[in-house]
Amino acid sequence: MRLLALATLPCVLAAGGGETVTTRKDRQALAVTIYNDNLALVKDQREVRLPKGDLDLAFAEVSAQIRPETALLRNLTEAKDFWINEQNFDFDLLTPAKLLEKYVGRRVTVVSQRPNPDGAGAREAREEAEVLATNNGVVLKFADRIETSVPGRIVFPGVPETLRARPTLVLNLHSPRERAQGLELSYLTGGLSWRADYVANLAPDEKTLDLSGWVTLTNQSGADYPDATLQLVAGDVHRAPVQARADMSMRFAAAPAAKAPAMAEESLFEYHLYTLDRPTTLKENQTKQVALLTAQGVPVRKEYVLRGDSYWFTSRREDVADRLKVAVFMEFENREAARMGMPLPKGVVRVYKRDSQGRPQFVGEDTIDHTPRNETIRLKLGDAFDVTATRRQTDFKSLGAQGAAKRVFEAAFQVDLKNAKKEAVAVNVLESLPGDWEIVTTSHEYKKENSGLARFCVTVPAEGSATLVYRARMRW
Repeated sequence: MRLLALATLPCVLAAGGGETVTTRKDRQALAVTIYNDNLALVKDQREVRLPKGDLDLAFAEVSAQIRPETALLRNLTEAKDFWINEQNFDFDLLTPAKLLEKYVGRRVTVVSQRPNPDGAGAREAREEAEVLATNNGVVLKFADRIETSVPGRIVFPGVPETLRARPTLVLNLHSPRERAQGLELSYLTGGLSWRADYVANLAPDEKTLDLSGWVTLTNQSGADYPDATLQLVAGDVHRAPVQARADMSMRFAAAPAAKAPAMAEESLFEYHLYTLDRPTTLKENQTKQVALLTAQGVPVRKEYVLRGDSYWFTSRREDVADRLKVAVFMEFENREAARMGMPLPKGVVRVYKRDSQGRPQFVGEDTIDHTPRNETIRLKLGDAFDVTATRRQTDFKSLGAQGAAKRVFEAAFQVDLKNAKKEAVAVNVLESLPGDWEIVTTSHEYKKENSGLARFCVTVPAEGSATLVYRARMRW
């Protein structure tokens, strides 16, 4: 077994003072798998002619946010007697400022325009100068003076070997023979992310909806991924803490969304994998949208909910009745029988409904978590305008100790519901009761949802009102 030594030192040139360079012109295949949490796996296959023996291979045009410790180079052609001695990530990129910084202590040529002695036009003048410093500006030392600004343009004799035009992974490796060889570099990188967005269009009767899902991809990794096989992983993948390093990403600039084919889905470990059925290009600093799913005529339920708090039941309240908001929820099943049944990545669902003129209007949005098949999707879209509620405490008294209970209380409430709509509505009144409780008397039937929640279903007639009255006894 041969140990692989990793380093983060500047690139060491191979024997002969050169290196073998591979760019994306050598690329045979590219695959990108993007995870939810700003993480992606890149697999880049290239065909490169390697000399025999030890050499430096400059694998150019990798992600600027590559995690070098995750890089793995495989030889698909000559795996036997092929090994890597060390690898270095060069992210010191060539820019005018960096080039000038590398020339501190060295001489450059300054080209400026000066007027001709006869006053007719200007002539080009060249002077040599030494770059003294580049902190908060440039300091140049000429033969007879020192200047703190550039009196013209600067001409450099060359580009230092430590500067790269694009992010480059340099690998010192051993090749068993000289020939064209298939290489695959895989690595994890930041700067690539995706999220799911859903658009739901409610039918006029609010009994069904049409749902479309989109995947929004964002590339801020500092590299392009042309004609890549694209896969997305939905799920909460655990990641070990890593030591922070400099952020090499570039600023984001949104690009127009592009429509793409829908994606196939499959299980992967404890996650779900979505695969685009054709290659796509992820440009640097671009947002792209890809169709995820479509479903039509999905049955949906609308629900009005009035929820109370447990503090209502712990003391006497002598204030006037409270005006409360009645929340509006939409609920549908992620089942094949409901024309759904695809595991849904977490994201935002935006709901629209057409007005009387046929124009779609936004009526609310909510987030969903990763949702497997056969689960219920429940969205809170807002608060009702035409359905209102008031609540007041009509009685509160202490009954002292009873048995094992040190304190026993009774509280009575009246909940008035009004409906200005032209059709009747059902309002679910959810009451959070503390301790060991029971409903002593009630005007409406109730259901004990759990140890701390009672549900009353109250039907409110069209353009009318309804009143819920009940008394609860609590022990603790």
